[in-house]
Amino acid sequence: MGVQLTRTQKLKVYRTPIGFHDAYVAAPSQKAALAAWGSDHDLFARGIAELVEDPDLTREPLAKPGEVIRRSRGTTAEQIAALPPDRPKRAREAAAEPPRPAPKAKPKPKPRPDRAPLDAARAALDDVAARHRRERDTLGEREAALARERRETEKRQAAEVAALRAEAEQAQTAYDAAMQAWRG
Repeated sequence: MGVQLTRTQKLKVYRTPIGFHDAYVAAPSQKAALAAWGSDHDLFARGIAELVEDPDLTREPLAKPGEVIRRSRGTTAEQIAALPPDRPKRAREAAAEPPRPAPKAKPKPKPRPDRAPLDAARAALDDVAARHRRERDTLGEREAALARERRETEKRQAAEVAALRAEAEQAQTAYDAAMQAWRG
């Protein structure tokens, strides 16, 4: 994968490891080098890619600007020698299977809120409403009884007043007649 370059751009050589090889590219910028390698990630920020200034290593990439040049990182014998020594079979198996972390204890679910205070408050409200209804009914009955007693009292008083008026009128009539007879 090549990067198109213009003749006026100053080239630098960059390197990044790819397996047992190093990938070199001559490019005007880190961004152009990343594009030549086909990387979507900033390998320079991660410390995986670097600028190369060694003239022996920059000669071939500068001859082919924008083209990725792969170079082996040593001979096959050197690469095999760089591998860690063989471990006993048990150690290899243990290394092949990483230790499993202890399962995390699931947090206890939050307890359901206690409904008892709500039920008690509603029961108390229902009791008070029933008691108030009984008190109003009792007051209503007492009011009805008082209204009956008032009507009876007013009727009795009216009859008593009527009887006394009739008696007073008779007495007035008798007095008027006696006065007239006295005057002569």
